Amino acid sequence: MIHQFRNNGYNIVLDVHSGSVHVVDDLVYEVIERLDHGLENDKIVKELENTWQPGEILEALDECRELKEKGMLFTEDVYRGPVLDFKKRKTVVKALCLHVAHDCNLSCRYCFAGEGEYHGSRGLMSLETGKKALDFLVENSGSRKNLEVDFFGGEPLLNFGVVKELVAYGRELEKKADKHFRFTLTTNGVLLGKEVAEFANRELDNVVLSLDGRKEVNDAMRPFPNGKGSYDLIVPKFQEFVRERGDRQYYVRGTFTHYNLDFSKDILHYADLGFDRLSMEPVVAPPEAGYAIREEDLETICAQYDELAVEMLKRKKEGRGFTFFHFMIDLTGGPCVYKRMSGCGSGTEYLAVTPWGDLYPCHQFVGEEKFRLGSVDEGITNQALVDEFKCCNVYSKPKCAECFARYYCSGGCAANSWHFHGTINDAYDIGCVLQRKRVECALMIKAAEAEMNE
Repeated sequence: MIHQFRNNGYNIVLDVHSGSVHVVDDLVYEVIERLDHGLENDKIVKELENTWQPGEILEALDECRELKEKGMLFTEDVYRGPVLDFKKRKTVVKALCLHVAHDCNLSCRYCFAGEGEYHGSRGLMSLETGKKALDFLVENSGSRKNLEVDFFGGEPLLNFGVVKELVAYGRELEKKADKHFRFTLTTNGVLLGKEVAEFANRELDNVVLSLDGRKEVNDAMRPFPNGKGSYDLIVPKFQEFVRERGDRQYYVRGTFTHYNLDFSKDILHYADLGFDRLSMEPVVAPPEAGYAIREEDLETICAQYDELAVEMLKRKKEGRGFTFFHFMIDLTGGPCVYKRMSGCGSGTEYLAVTPWGDLYPCHQFVGEEKFRLGSVDEGITNQALVDEFKCCNVYSKPKCAECFARYYCSGGCAANSWHFHGTINDAYDIGCVLQRKRVECALMIKAAEAEMNE
């Protein structure tokens, strides 16, 4: 299976099963397209001889044959059987999303958590529950040494005292259990002051800063409960925090909606504010929501990704480049191929913990009783649901069968699939279109960067 596309002047061919990416001239591009449609060599020569010399066409055909013999073009899918065996393996828990606060000091219009309540009651995680969660993670992590913990909400800084104590407890567990915790905090920045910043820069491996871009965009979607915008308060805090953080990991992360389909301007606004590690997610919302992304928006959104990719390359040449999370592709390393086929690990390797210690497959399932897996006191009690998530992969989703991007997105988000189709083994269609476009842009950027380095 191959995927061909043209972007920013580059002819790009992706051999899906091997992961090989080829940047080719117009002739080879046309030859590969015809080979993919099953044409014989003589037919290809006849179709193209009005544009190219027969000798040139035959030479291009020889190049394609050599690539195929080397396992870099028209390779077969050899992963279906092995991935099923891979999914049968005994899994361990390697990451927890700790909901230390089901409460928030903002009132974001699109919040899937219902302003931090997750459609339930407000509450803060106790230190005792948090400790039990870390104990549960250690006890269920098997021989895995590196463990991930994300302090999440609502707004986790509403429970900052418990966050600090849980990090300290985690450091004790590291010594006792020979583990290493990687702590992350996601915050809206309202309570980001000197004490929090010093703690985060000392103890936290990553900090995610929530901002939706330009002032008018952010304040329309991320106001305080009284309707006042949050931009003027949080942006100076974020700028100071990032300056002090130095080389340590962070991301400025936003959400774009139907109301700011020119979202590339919001991403560039981040960069102009001095931030260089950026992420911008499309909102996922029911169709009746005014801010929801619609099918008729897709052409505009895809064009925005193209514009962003070109501008990123321009700025990189000028020495003011930045990282955009959705354009990050590692063509030489990254997760093993079976991991890429099996997804994020929600429900098996990655779990969410409510303030009361209930376990869910991920933060987007929290509050839906059908998806409660157990608790930090009981452990996993719904093993059948875990087994269902274990079997979720690109081969369990019919829509993934002919999709060139499946090894990059791992079949998409199980929660989005559930909320739109009532099963975790489907795919959120709008998300699929956008993911494919982002993969194309990312590959184009790789091609351009390789050219820069020649």
